[in-house]
Amino acid sequence: MATPPARALRIVIVAPDTLVPEADDTEAWGQAERSRSLRIGLLEAGYDIVAVLPPDMYLPDHLARIQPDLVIVDAESQARDTLEHVVIATRDERRPIVLFTNDDDTSHVHDAIAAGVTAYVVAGLAPERVKPVLDVAMARFKVEEGLRRELADAKSQLQERKVIERAKGLLMQRLGLGEEEAYARLRRAAMDKKLRIAEIAQRMLDAADLLG
Repeated sequence: MATPPARALRIVIVAPDTLVPEADDTEAWGQAERSRSLRIGLLEAGYDIVAVLPPDMYLPDHLARIQPDLVIVDAESQARDTLEHVVIATRDERRPIVLFTNDDDTSHVHDAIAAGVTAYVVAGLAPERVKPVLDVAMARFKVEEGLRRELADAKSQLQERKVIERAKGLLMQRLGLGEEEAYARLRRAAMDKKLRIAEIAQRMLDAADLLG
């Protein structure tokens, strides 16, 4: 049986509104030409450009509605301001973010990467370079998200252990139990209620705080 083709990556581009600037605006025409080159590269590589959005206050709502796989920031001299909009828009629901720019002021690259930008590309853009950049960005994002989940799980487990230890200490103090017996009581209660031990322990601590 043939393997079905992979779904095209759904991409939102965050960029200035127009590709036809004022006739005497040389910088804007350069930006427009680079934007066209970027979009040609995306389409030739088989990506699905689902929207081109301006970096404004409505961006978070648009991204929440569209649910793209990846966000591309196509920015020039306003790269920093545009990035701030995009980072805020993806703060609660993280997505890979790739910045393409010709702005050679790289003083804020570190801040951009720390804020969630997956790839920061500063150079002239050839269409054939687009796919390799996005492939690397997607792979890096998956690795970083895996590490983020592992760290969150480790923090959660540590917090749960602290809650269980506090609950055990409470049982030992108030009922005169040994450590093993206190833990056994927590485990039995968790099994009876079909809850995790940490949940039973937290309920016990909440009740103790309430009763004083």
